[in-house]
Amino acid sequence: MNLKPETLRAIDEVITHYPVKRSAVLPLLHLIQEDVGFISGDAIEWVATKLELEPINVYEVVTFYPMLRQKPIGRRHIKVCRTLSCALMGGYKTCETLEQEFGTHRGEISPDGEVTIEFVECLASCGTAPVVMIDDDLHENVDVAKAKELARRIKAEAAGRAKPAASSE
Repeated sequence: MNLKPETLRAIDEVITHYPVKRSAVLPLLHLIQEDVGFISGDAIEWVATKLELEPINVYEVVTFYPMLRQKPIGRRHIKVCRTLSCALMGGYKTCETLEQEFGTHRGEISPDGEVTIEFVECLASCGTAPVVMIDDDLHENVDVAKAKELARRIKAEAAGRAKPAASSE
């Protein structure tokens, strides 16, 4: 497994915070996912070895927590709340709109590699439903029109990254 040196240092430091090594499983998985983007089978084996556990002990943590991913996602991660408030206020339509805008389905990477859209449990903003989290930014009252606007912004940012830098003025 190929982790950045700063991730390896953070892992070694985090382990020292726990009197029992196995307690560091979740923090280590978060650090690895932050570095690599997901938790691979190799990562599960590596964490198990590092913490002197059986791989199944790490695997059960990976499969229990929905925020841990076992496969790569797009550059941008769009999470649409599907719990009751958001569902009643149009969250399913919001999710369908985003899927149409990016030509993808939930859990898949869009053809351009830009986004992965997922339905998630509560994003803790029921009073402003439906809500969408794009990476770490919460967007409230996301109806179809606002979903299209968010998609337009993401596409524009992606197009801006794809163009060579132009000289200013």
